[in-house]
Amino acid sequence: MAAFEYQALDDKGKQHKGVLEADSARQIRQQLRDKGWMPLSVDATSGKQKKTGFLAQFSQGPSLKTADLALITRQLATLIAAGLPIDEALKAVSEQSEKQVVKSMVLSIRSKVLEGHTLADALKEFPRAFPHLYRATVSAGEHAGHLDGVLNKLADYTESQQAAHTKIKLAAMYPIILGIVAIGIVVGLLTYVVPDIVEVFVRNGQELPGLTQLMLDISHIITDYGLFIGIAIALSWASFIYALSNPKFKYRYHQFLLTAPGIKSFTKSANTARYVSTLAILTSSGVPLVEAMRIASQVVENLPIQAGVKEATTKVSEGGSLSKALTATGFFSPMMLHMIASGESSGELDDMLTRTSAQQQASLEATIEALVKMFEPLMLLTMGAIVATIVTAIMLPILELQNMVQ
Repeated sequence: MAAFEYQALDDKGKQHKGVLEADSARQIRQQLRDKGWMPLSVDATSGKQKKTGFLAQFSQGPSLKTADLALITRQLATLIAAGLPIDEALKAVSEQSEKQVVKSMVLSIRSKVLEGHTLADALKEFPRAFPHLYRATVSAGEHAGHLDGVLNKLADYTESQQAAHTKIKLAAMYPIILGIVAIGIVVGLLTYVVPDIVEVFVRNGQELPGLTQLMLDISHIITDYGLFIGIAIALSWASFIYALSNPKFKYRYHQFLLTAPGIKSFTKSANTARYVSTLAILTSSGVPLVEAMRIASQVVENLPIQAGVKEATTKVSEGGSLSKALTATGFFSPMMLHMIASGESSGELDDMLTRTSAQQQASLEATIEALVKMFEPLMLLTMGAIVATIVTAIMLPILELQNMVQ
């Protein structure tokens, strides 16, 4: 039995879309006719995702939002823990979903399971929705015989990652808005206020103070060349984004991030925290350490750190210890390395990796919160200083005029 997406018209001419299961497209069309609907199209969901040749590089099926992935995972874990077979659990999840893309995806996975494939193999049909980390963890759970527990861990991991990302976005929102408003106010003052006020003194033939003349020159530059400056900035940004597609340039840029004052420690913490948390969920789910290290290295975004952990993977595969291999990279904090070494010596590496990832994640969130709190007063002080300078530039000719009158 396979899943098919359909489009049909009812007796009132209203179009309907949905997903139904049957052995063939003909059976789906017959089901629609039995309801009094006229079929417009019936397509196998799995077949729609497969592309070959050049297009395969750009299409690997639909993706899922993190919240949807966490919900599906949690529902599957609950149903499997209740004793339902995997295919029945997948069918129940599809029926509970209100999103067409989720329903279609889950039913397509169910059809692969009914054909005799494992759940992990069925998930390979949708690599964008279920990344390698997810599929490897599910495979380990299936082989170990405790898929429900592994799925619960995956749901916890997905939800924690989503919560961390949401927290970072919300924390960064206020400074970004404040910065945009500050720039708008300054540009408005320089474009509209300064020229109108200073023009009065220019017409009277009064010589302008140096600060006032400077503000007037800046105002003219913004007025006359503001559009070109904006276009130049946009082109520079687009060129930078395009240059990042070059592996050599991207590697050098990532190296710069690891040495730049103020952000190097944050870059290291963010990448190592993600690596350790991924490693923790994999090893605790039964994935062998070397395989877990190889998969976890793929979630590291900084290329020099990624190269370091890949080298560490090679050392561990040759018989080295995890703590010594990670120490050699030079990217992990002493506290993380000490906790990992302690876990290795005590035989509780899985538990220690989980504690390490939790500690590192908490430290990272505290760092982000501190940076945001530091940015707010700095932005206010900077904006206040710029506005004060503009006001001073406007007041200076007025004060000089008053002195001349006296």
